[in-house]
Amino acid sequence: MKRFIPREARDYTGQGCADLRHQQSLMTRRQVLQAGSLGVLGLGLPQFWSARALATGSASGGSGFGKAKRCIFLFMWGGPSQLDTFDMKPDAPNEVRGPFKPISTRVPDIQICEHFASVAQVTDKLSIVRSLNHTDPAHLSSGHATLTGNWAPKLNSDADPPSDRDTPHLGATLARLRETPDTLPPFVTLPWKAYHPAAPGGQAPGQHGGFLGRTYDPLLVTGDPSQPNWRVEALSLADGISYDRINSRQALLGEIDAQREALQTSDVTGLKEQAFNLLASQAARDAFDLSQEPDSVRDRYGRNIHGQCVLMARRLIEHGVPLVNVNWHNDGRNFWDTHGNNFSRLKQDLIPPSDQALSALLEDLEVRGMLDDTIVAWVGEFGRNPQIDGGNAGDGGRSHWPFCYSGLLAGGGITGGAVYGRSDKHAARPADSPVSPLDYAATILHALGIPHETTMPDRVGRPNKVYNGRPITELFG
Repeated sequence: MKRFIPREARDYTGQGCADLRHQQSLMTRRQVLQAGSLGVLGLGLPQFWSARALATGSASGGSGFGKAKRCIFLFMWGGPSQLDTFDMKPDAPNEVRGPFKPISTRVPDIQICEHFASVAQVTDKLSIVRSLNHTDPAHLSSGHATLTGNWAPKLNSDADPPSDRDTPHLGATLARLRETPDTLPPFVTLPWKAYHPAAPGGQAPGQHGGFLGRTYDPLLVTGDPSQPNWRVEALSLADGISYDRINSRQALLGEIDAQREALQTSDVTGLKEQAFNLLASQAARDAFDLSQEPDSVRDRYGRNIHGQCVLMARRLIEHGVPLVNVNWHNDGRNFWDTHGNNFSRLKQDLIPPSDQALSALLEDLEVRGMLDDTIVAWVGEFGRNPQIDGGNAGDGGRSHWPFCYSGLLAGGGITGGAVYGRSDKHAARPADSPVSPLDYAATILHALGIPHETTMPDRVGRPNKVYNGRPITELFG
């Protein structure tokens, strides 16, 4: 297992609660004692060209900078348990460790949960970050931090839905700063916008264009692509409408819009243009056509909604989409938010499709020669409480725990077979090298070649920093 020189120790102060049903409590101030082993359109023109040049490799931005051309972001909505996935504590008391056992992996000294048997065979292709942490136990506001790399407008809140005050999703940021595909959308989300029925605000903020406007919203592709009658609504025409007729209508509307100056500067024009381009593009229809994949490949990813969404993500980046976000789907059972039946849910419903799809994706990208320039992220908005709730370890649950959790990064220059950071004996707090969700997002931006000084204007022209965390440059070989 590769070991990294850690980042500087930090003090962390903040407030947070264990979960939606617990009262807010104060996190005590502490110091980490050991650093250990383990421009155009509002962007200034010189800066715009600098970003473009650096992103294409004509300038150096440090270790791992700009190695990735695209990103697949696998968002494990609900918050996976670090103790039952990638940071097991077999020597902890039973009420902490639970019934799952660690297994050895392809990389000596790295052990993970026994139910991630397929991922165990590809640990040489990924890095595990075991010291992710923050102090926000709310799904919605911590989801914003995870998907955007910025704190939500209102912290510790499950009552604030998306708004134009949100920071743009990483995909929207990349769409703004990079050249976009001619016919394909620059940012796609599958298979839904993450929503939590127990959160008063409902849908998580940070999943759209935010202050950049609706033009930078993702193309949302919904439904279950494992079903034989599934189709992409945005690419489907009503009965009796041909693609030639769509093109003629686009030309007519273009003439009308040319006479309506007010409309030309609105989000509406950009959105209509995107819609027409998609409808008229054979390349777009091919990119979304899973029937072009061999049955063996579809079977390898898993004939389920998550597996086929991950396969779709691979197809889309292969056809030129810069970022595809796959949210854990609406399973009707609160996703990875395992307040009850944590272990049965993980063993039967959550880990198997995730294990199969992630391992298939990493192997597939490597075989296709795409892993070196594709960064893959696998992470939730927080982790789970080390103390098992609700009875014995066999049927107990784990509540929200933002103070320490795990995430994965692979490809795009990330060193494989490595662990960054270390948690304490119960995976309750980082023991060294703490990483915030802002640092995690900054690492992705760094890999994608976005310079750290880059800013984007909000709707009133104020510059907003793209980076609000520090890239984990030690992760890059």
